[in-house]
Amino acid sequence: MDGELVLVTGGSGFIGGHCIAQLLQAGHRVRTTVRSLAREAEVRATLRAAGVDPGAALTFAAADLLADAGWPEAAAGCDRVLHVASPFPAAVPKHEDDLIRPAREGALRVLRAARDAGVKRVVLTSSFAAIGYGHAHPDRTYTEQDWTDVEGPGTTAYVRSKTLAERAAWDFVAREGGPLELAVVNPVGVFGPLLGPDYSASIEIVKRLLDGSLPGAPRMSFGVVDVRDVVDLHLRAMAHPAAKGERFLAVAGEFMSVADIAGVLRARLGAAARRVPTRKLPDWVLRAVSLFDPAVRQIVPELGKSRQASNEKARRVLGWTPRLREEAILATAQSLARLGLLKDARQAA
Repeated sequence: MDGELVLVTGGSGFIGGHCIAQLLQAGHRVRTTVRSLAREAEVRATLRAAGVDPGAALTFAAADLLADAGWPEAAAGCDRVLHVASPFPAAVPKHEDDLIRPAREGALRVLRAARDAGVKRVVLTSSFAAIGYGHAHPDRTYTEQDWTDVEGPGTTAYVRSKTLAERAAWDFVAREGGPLELAVVNPVGVFGPLLGPDYSASIEIVKRLLDGSLPGAPRMSFGVVDVRDVVDLHLRAMAHPAAKGERFLAVAGEFMSVADIAGVLRARLGAAARRVPTRKLPDWVLRAVSLFDPAVRQIVPELGKSRQASNEKARRVLGWTPRLREEAILATAQSLARLGLLKDARQAA
């Protein structure tokens, strides 16, 4: 597979940038999509700062998830596709279609272009959001056999967008995909080292704990996985014959509470974690704040939930072995400080 041309959608994003880096290091040629070619210099500079020289092995194509233009050209000549690009805003959108449309329609545009270009396999970045939500009794261990009920309790626009997009992708491949193969990766909260200022919404939790803007730890928990391991799983799903037609949960271990994450930061960073709160935030405080803050409103349905997810399938089928959760959290904190993204970065370095 060395030397194959791989299309990575959303190359300026957190996971997309790591995909490009690992593919180049593995000897592949990479084409990546950005909404504007004006971002090419920024992406190249970010990769070089991370120790990866993209050179001529990396090329760019302009394409938008909400427009047909550019996708046939982006997919032309590619052997495989990693469809990573998808919106994930920090705050609740005014209209849920602002999330659902680009997620679902974007996935279909990419799959259609890949099929027409003769691409062998597409790996879609979905989410645990498409697996473990909307269930009447959520406190259990989820596997790839589970699907989120978009009409169930506590589902947000983001959860619905990821579920509907993945469902649409599987339906497309079954009905219109022809020889095109599909594999799906479903990460939990993605942490790990930032390459630049674009990062996943999960990382905002670590940032807020470190800079003191979170006065206490909400009573909620979620899965943790390092972005480097998420990309490693994408590359395994891209290449392994047994990944065809399968979905794979990317999770490093048991879910962590916000208080657990705060504890890791305090234990490993010393004085740099002096602003990390030690107290837990009562549910009623979050509920009161949610009346005025749409971002907080998103997390209220998660208070007190204790879901778990299994990585047994990814380990067994693809030989995947993720880093420890603590390593992912620590790498997040260190890179936030290194890139000057904390309010008092010098103290957290």
